[in-house]
Amino acid sequence: MVTRDALVSYLDEFLEIPSFDDYSNNGLQVEGVGQISRVAFAVDAAKPAIDEAIERGAQMLIVHHGLFWGKVELLRGPMARKIRVMMLHGLSLYAAHLPLDAHPEVGNNVQLARLIGMEVEGWWGQEKGRLLGVKGTIAPVEREKLVEKLANALNSSPALMPYGPEKSEKVCIVSGLAASWVGEAAAAGCDTFITGERSHAHYYAPMDYGINVIYAGHYATETVGLKALQKYLEERFDLTTTFIDLPTGL
Repeated sequence: MVTRDALVSYLDEFLEIPSFDDYSNNGLQVEGVGQISRVAFAVDAAKPAIDEAIERGAQMLIVHHGLFWGKVELLRGPMARKIRVMMLHGLSLYAAHLPLDAHPEVGNNVQLARLIGMEVEGWWGQEKGRLLGVKGTIAPVEREKLVEKLANALNSSPALMPYGPEKSEKVCIVSGLAASWVGEAAAAGCDTFITGERSHAHYYAPMDYGINVIYAGHYATETVGLKALQKYLEERFDLTTTFIDLPTGL
C-alpha cells in the first residue's frame, strides 16, 4: 500500500508530467481516497473502464486518454455521471497522454519498437515542442511478416499500405493518431512507418511518398505503454495491478 499523494508525486516525476505542454491536463484529474493498494490501467477514461476499475477494487485508475483536455468542462451529462461514480467510490483518475507516448523507458513508441526487435537510433516527429516518435533499424523482413508480427503482439488487425520496399528495414513509429506524419516519416529516411489510426484525408500519402505504412490500431498501439508502466509500478511499490482491456477496433 502507498499513499495517493506519494504515488502521484512519483508518477509526475517519473513521467516528467510538468515538463510537457499537452492537449490533455495530465496528472491527477480526480482525487479519490488517500491510500492506494490496487491500481487499474486502461487506455480511455470511459464509463465502462471506470465501472470495471471499481468492480475490481481499484483505488486509482491510470489512463492514456483522461477526461480533461485543456478547456473548462461542465460537470453535467456523461461527464457528471463519470465524476459522480468516481467520487462515490473514492476512485482517483490519473492521466498521462504525450508523456506516455514519449517516455524513453515505458513509452508507447519505445515499447512498440521493442515488440518488433527494433534498435532505437533516434527520435523524430515533434508535437507541442517534444519529439514523440522513435526511428531505427530492424533486420530486413518482408513487410507482410512485420504486419503479422504486430497483429500477434497487439491482438489487432493491422492494415498495410504497401508502397515502399518489399522488405522493411528502416522504421519510424508513432502510436495513436499520426496518419498525417507520413511525409515526415519518409523525410526521416524510413521505408516503413508504423502508427495507429487510418485517415481518409491522408489515404494517398503512402503512395505519394513511396513508403510502407502499417496502421496497427489507435487503441492497440496505446496499450503497450500502460502495460509497461503497470509492470514498472508493480516492481517498485507494494501494489496489486490490473489492466482493463476495452478494445475499440480503431
